[in-house]
Amino acid sequence: MRRVYLFFLSFLLISSSKSYLSWAEEVVVYVSEDQVFSEPILKDFEKETGIKVKPVYDTEEAKSTGVMNRLIAEKDNPQADVYWANEPIRAVVLKQKGISAAYFSPNAKDISAQFKDPEGYWTGFSARARVFIVSAEGAAPTSIHAYTDKKWKNKAVIANPLFGTTTSWIAALFTVWGDEKTKSFLDRIKLNEVKISTSNGESTTFVINKQFAFSLVDSDDATNAVRNGKGVRQIYPDQEAGGLGALILPNAAVLIKGGKNPENARKLMDYLFSPETERKLAFADCAQIPLHPGIQTPKDVKKIEEIRPMKVDYETVAKKLQEIQAYLKDWVGY
Repeated sequence: MRRVYLFFLSFLLISSSKSYLSWAEEVVVYVSEDQVFSEPILKDFEKETGIKVKPVYDTEEAKSTGVMNRLIAEKDNPQADVYWANEPIRAVVLKQKGISAAYFSPNAKDISAQFKDPEGYWTGFSARARVFIVSAEGAAPTSIHAYTDKKWKNKAVIANPLFGTTTSWIAALFTVWGDEKTKSFLDRIKLNEVKISTSNGESTTFVINKQFAFSLVDSDDATNAVRNGKGVRQIYPDQEAGGLGALILPNAAVLIKGGKNPENARKLMDYLFSPETERKLAFADCAQIPLHPGIQTPKDVKKIEEIRPMKVDYETVAKKLQEIQAYLKDWVGY
C-alpha cells in the first residue's frame, strides 16, 4: 500500500513539475503590428530560445486598438506579458494608465533617446516615416508646406486626420509649432482644396492613378508601391539643414506590470530590440527603418542616420492627440 501511495505521489509531483515548466517556458504577447510581419519574428524567437510564444493579434476591424483596450480592461488581472505596439502613442497611454512596467534593455542602448521613454516604460524599434508619395517623373514637393502652396491647389490628398498615423502627424505638428501656427496651416490646407481620403492606402492609390500629384503617407505604403512598379517614388519631407524633418513612428515594446512571465517577457523584448530583428523587418514587405545605426537595409529603405527626423516628444504628442479630437472633428466637418 505504501508503495502505491509513493508511486501516485511521485506521479503527481512529476505532473506538477511538467505543468510548471510548461507555464514557465512561455510568454504572452499582445500585438498591434500586422500579423503577417510580426508572426515570423515571434516564431524565430521561439526557435532560438525554446520559449513558447502565445500571441494575441489585433484584427483588421479593431484598427490597432483592440488589444490595447483589452490590456486596459485587464489592468487588475493582467493576462499579457508584453505589448508590441505599432507606434509609441499607445505605449504612452498604457504608461499613463499605470499598466506598464519599466525595463531598460541592454539591446536598446544604441537606439537614440528620442525613440525611448526616459523612464523605461516603452522602447521604440523598427520605424515607419511619414513621406510623400509622388509620380516617378516631373516636379514634386519637398516640404509639407506644399499642402498650402497655390501651385498644388486641388492636386494633393491626405488621409482623414481623425484616424491612424495622420492623427499622430497633426498632433506632432501641434507640439512643434504650437496651436496657432498649426491651426493656420490646417485652415490653409482647406483653402488649397486638399482632398481628404479614407486612409493612407487610398491616398497611395489616388497618386498611383494620377488623380492627385502627391500625398503624405507611411513609408511602407510608398515603398511597396515603388517595389511593385506603380510608377511612383517617395520623398522624405523637410530634410534641409534646420528643416522640420520627417515624423518617425517606431514600433514600441512594453513590459506589462504584473504579467505572469516577467523573465521571459524581458527576453522577448531584448529579441525585438536586437539589430538582427531590425534587419529582418527592413527586408520584409513592411520595409521598416532600423533605429540602430549601421544596420544593413535594402536600397529602398533609408538608414536612420540618413534621415532628419522631426524632433518630437511622443508623450507630449499623445497628450495633444487626445486634446485636439474635437477640433479635428470640426475641421473634417463631422
